Amino acid sequence: MIGLFLGDTDFSEVVLKKIKKLKKNYFVIDFSKNNKFKKDKNSYRISIGKFGKIIDLIKEKKSKKVLFAGKIAKPKFSTLRLDFKGIYYMPSVIKAAKLGDAAIIKAIIQILKNENIKVISSIFYNPELALNRGNYTKVKPTQIDRNSIKKGISFFNKFNNLDHVQALIVKDGKVISKEDNRGTKKMLSNLKKSSGGILIKFPKKKQDLRMDLPTVGLNTFKDCKKFGLKGIVLKSKKNIFLDKLKCINFANRNRIFIKII
Repeated sequence: MIGLFLGDTDFSEVVLKKIKKLKKNYFVIDFSKNNKFKKDKNSYRISIGKFGKIIDLIKEKKSKKVLFAGKIAKPKFSTLRLDFKGIYYMPSVIKAAKLGDAAIIKAIIQILKNENIKVISSIFYNPELALNRGNYTKVKPTQIDRNSIKKGISFFNKFNNLDHVQALIVKDGKVISKEDNRGTKKMLSNLKKSSGGILIKFPKKKQDLRMDLPTVGLNTFKDCKKFGLKGIVLKSKKNIFLDKLKCINFANRNRIFIKII
């Protein structure tokens, strides 16, 4: 029995679909904003403040492993109703919240660990979603592009100590835009229509690689076309790539390169 902490984004639905295809016994704790898994008979809606209820459910289901998939937004702590374990554990979560969303998930993982519940990788059942090193399109980065990519990677290695920085845009050897806590889509919307930049998405420096890996899908590529980006760069085996064939075909049609390093 596997416990699934599912939030928003298409990734959570992809994970659930694969679990069903594999005929695994599962249950869902629905952390999405609009309770999108409510029609699933194995789905439960439990507030993040009800740690006692969450842990009791996991143990009732005799589950030793859980995974997180999809975006789980920071809760409004002032409105949470807490049970006894929620009261006990919530101070550590609130403290972590000051460091960002990734730190909140780390705090929850530690809580589950304290209760002898193991958290496994979000792509444990979907390893095909993480691409290996290579160039996946007919178009390849030029030497100037490769220099820009090196600049971006150097930025991540040196300065990516901020919890929300998971993506940036480079051009002509310079970082021209970086993601803030509003996400990648908002960052792209601030670009000029013919930016000529390159999108780099890497895991956050303090990120737990069992979850919240950088994700791209068809909408990402449509945004890249809209703002005139030349390519997308991801880190090998540390990414989630949705609708791979559709994305590669779209990228080839629109002369956008896909580079995994």
